[in-house]
Amino acid sequence: MFKDEVKIKVKGGKGGDGIVAFRREKYVEFGGPAGGSGGDGGNVYFQAEEGMSTLLDLSFNRHMFAKDGTAGLNKSQHGKNAEHTIFKVPVGTVVYDDETGEMIGDLTIHGQTLLLAKGGKGGRGNEAFATHKNPAPEICEKGELGESKELRVELKILADVGLVGYPSVGKSTLISRVSKARPKIAEYHFTTLEPNLGLVYVGQNKSFVMADLPGLIEGASLGAGLGIQFLKHIERCRVIIHVVEMDGLVEKDPYEDFIKINKELESYNLDLLKRPMIIAASKMDLPNAWANLELFKEKIGNTYEIYPISAVTGEGLNELIYRSMELVETTPKFEVQAIHKNYIKQKEEDFFKINLGEDGVYELTGDGLYRLFAKTDFTKEENVKRFSRQLRSFGVDDALRQAGVKNGDTVRVFEFEFEFID
Repeated sequence: MFKDEVKIKVKGGKGGDGIVAFRREKYVEFGGPAGGSGGDGGNVYFQAEEGMSTLLDLSFNRHMFAKDGTAGLNKSQHGKNAEHTIFKVPVGTVVYDDETGEMIGDLTIHGQTLLLAKGGKGGRGNEAFATHKNPAPEICEKGELGESKELRVELKILADVGLVGYPSVGKSTLISRVSKARPKIAEYHFTTLEPNLGLVYVGQNKSFVMADLPGLIEGASLGAGLGIQFLKHIERCRVIIHVVEMDGLVEKDPYEDFIKINKELESYNLDLLKRPMIIAASKMDLPNAWANLELFKEKIGNTYEIYPISAVTGEGLNELIYRSMELVETTPKFEVQAIHKNYIKQKEEDFFKINLGEDGVYELTGDGLYRLFAKTDFTKEENVKRFSRQLRSFGVDDALRQAGVKNGDTVRVFEFEFEFID
């Protein structure tokens, strides 16, 4: 089953907690602090895998969590860093931030990795806080929380040549004749429900990848038919082969079909018509095909190269693929956007906010404050005092006074309540 778009949630592992411990050895006088720091939490990565062609596996793993780091131990033993979580995806996978729409990364090379969510750093043990003024601190930190994100993952297949055109114009038959691809072929529209890739050999040492894309119809760029689901797959193609049928069995104008499909390509992405396009005049073995081709040439002029072909008899196929190979060799790859490697989302935010709760108690909130709060172990008095000093250094005390908080008032910081002392 082909799957080319998935929304997922990723979360880096939490860092391990640091601990408070002291040396207790018989012959060591004045044993100092020996609380180890916690290990770092694991990161979440994507890794591009050449042999994959769908995001189906990812659709069954929409929640990806890395492991947490382990806590520190006594005798100055640090906790173990967690292993990273690496999930393999097809080459051609593009990752976007689902909230902002900004691209995080584009995996175009086999083995390339992309950092999705960073694990939290391990909390420091009391050994790390020892100074000449405080040689025996009873302070430690909890591990940081890992990053948490909601992402949209798209697969844009990597092909050198893309086949476009109306349904049932012979795209699937064409790719089946020039490669070993075996798409479904039938006498009705929308036979192809997913892109098909085929490797086309031109001589012994040359080849290119051809993509048979599901048939487009008028209005595809706005959601009509199946085209809107698959137009994105042509973005990376260096060369476009526009397949136009010339048989006279159905009352339609090949030139009008050609113009309509080009308008859909232009509406979806203005750059698509800037890359090389050649026309494959298909079904030339059927009645009136050559007469229709002459009328088509009169209308279109010399703007495009036209190759009459018959996928049934094989007529013109060699000329078409040899010309395609020449264009592939002389046309550079097209990048979708600039690549943002190891992207970490940063928000413009206040470190803390003060709100008056429904019960009349002033509340402190904010993502920055929460990160500080989550690292503090409130079961130890020294940690509570340190947290209070940190709030003061960030200007929280002054802000509370300006908000109207007085000596003895209760202030709520997330799930804890503190007495404000002026």
